[in-house]
Amino acid sequence: MFLREPYKGPTRKLVLAFDVGTTFSGVSYCILDPGEVPVIRGVARYPAQEHVGGDSKIPSILYYDLQGDVRAVGAEALQEHVIEQAEDEGWVKLAWWKLHLRAKHLPLSHIRDVDIEPLPQGKSAVEVLADFMRYLFQCARTYIQESHLNLWRSVENSIEFVLTHPNGWEGQQQQQIKRAVELAGLISSREEQSHVHLLTEGEASLHFCVTNMIASDTFSKTPLDVSDYSDDEEDQPDSQGVIVVDAGGGTINLSAYSMKLSPTSFEETAPAECSLQGSVFVTSRARTLLQKKLSGSKHYSDPKIVAQMADIFDKSAKLWFHNPDEPSYIRFGTIRDKDLKYDIRSGQLKLAGQDIADLFEPSIEGIIEAVEQQRRVASTPISLVCLVGGFAASDWLFARLQGYFLPLGISFCRHDAHVNKAVADGAVSFYIDHLVSSRVARATYGIECNALYSSSILLKGNKVSELREFQRSFHTTRTSLAACKIESTDIVCYKGALQEPQW
Repeated sequence: MFLREPYKGPTRKLVLAFDVGTTFSGVSYCILDPGEVPVIRGVARYPAQEHVGGDSKIPSILYYDLQGDVRAVGAEALQEHVIEQAEDEGWVKLAWWKLHLRAKHLPLSHIRDVDIEPLPQGKSAVEVLADFMRYLFQCARTYIQESHLNLWRSVENSIEFVLTHPNGWEGQQQQQIKRAVELAGLISSREEQSHVHLLTEGEASLHFCVTNMIASDTFSKTPLDVSDYSDDEEDQPDSQGVIVVDAGGGTINLSAYSMKLSPTSFEETAPAECSLQGSVFVTSRARTLLQKKLSGSKHYSDPKIVAQMADIFDKSAKLWFHNPDEPSYIRFGTIRDKDLKYDIRSGQLKLAGQDIADLFEPSIEGIIEAVEQQRRVASTPISLVCLVGGFAASDWLFARLQGYFLPLGISFCRHDAHVNKAVADGAVSFYIDHLVSSRVARATYGIECNALYSSSILLKGNKVSELREFQRSFHTTRTSLAACKIESTDIVCYKGALQEPQW
């Protein structure tokens, strides 16, 4: 069992962690009191969603009016009177808008512009992110004020923000997040950026797994047998390899670690992986399947009906699917809706189970391929894979991956509940527990020079601890003293396959 130590800080503070997802978002928090053992809690009440508790998250949806002002966010945007007003007044609906912020180096061939609503005129993706984070902060503040009487005043000026992002997001996307934090008013000046902490969703998920799965009493009684592997780390026989798969709405994040449970510590052993194959792309492929299947139908090929069916599939058939040998159904209409030629009977559309399974396959193959890539380069043999994230709730995804990993002698598990809270809860744990001591460089960094030898400063795959600096001496020649006053050069980033590129 993972035991957390009492908080050693001198004063009370509040940790707020935002998990802004492609489809759903949530907030977790922790009140740090000196001498008290920290407890991680989730914001479990939001406007128009007050009846939901426990693992509450809200849809990542916003409505903007024609003036560019926010009119509805989250669950409020799904209310019937809001949808009706939006249609009457021409509001712009944004869903999957986080994909506008995606890192450009990630493969995008399966993403079509039609899949992502265009941003309102005059609005940037960073401004949309700021509007959404402002709403999340307001909801978190209200929830904490209602749940902890007379607390807010004592922490409102002592808040640490932890913001998560996909593994594949790099410097540009991180700067956009920091800019959005300022625009949202979470901090009042750039000087307060020291209270903003950025974290990959993969590492946040690891912290969740440690406190809820890996270090649990039940799991600790299950031995992890790695005897079939040749142990390269003979001086660390108690180290075992784990991969955390964070399967979310937009991205699949994978991170590999070497773990020790006594005391609990982790080191990253392979560059983190990220692919755009989250659950929204299963829905996107379903929409394409429906368009093709119903293209000749006189009554049911209308784009609005197809979109309605895809939305129902996303909320029902996609979640329940578990057997390709059984048909799936999308209940979209009334008992009068019937077109036997297109498998429509009594208001529901029948789809072959294998067709549904095929919708999942690109995502499943993407996960397996990424895991195998990390197994190839990880310095510690992998004996455990943990599956978390909203997509992890899919029984078919779990069954397919389990069927792949178990024959390889790799233990495979997912949390029995609240897997969609992994990132937000894990982000708070990151701030409190800080379990990862080193990470692996995802690229090689260096400078251009005329030398015939390597000019690399940091090589891809090297371990990078938080306190270690990487430096290398170079020299340049100038013909005048005045030209020597200031010298600067660009740092070059190389993401190719060469182990030590020559620049």
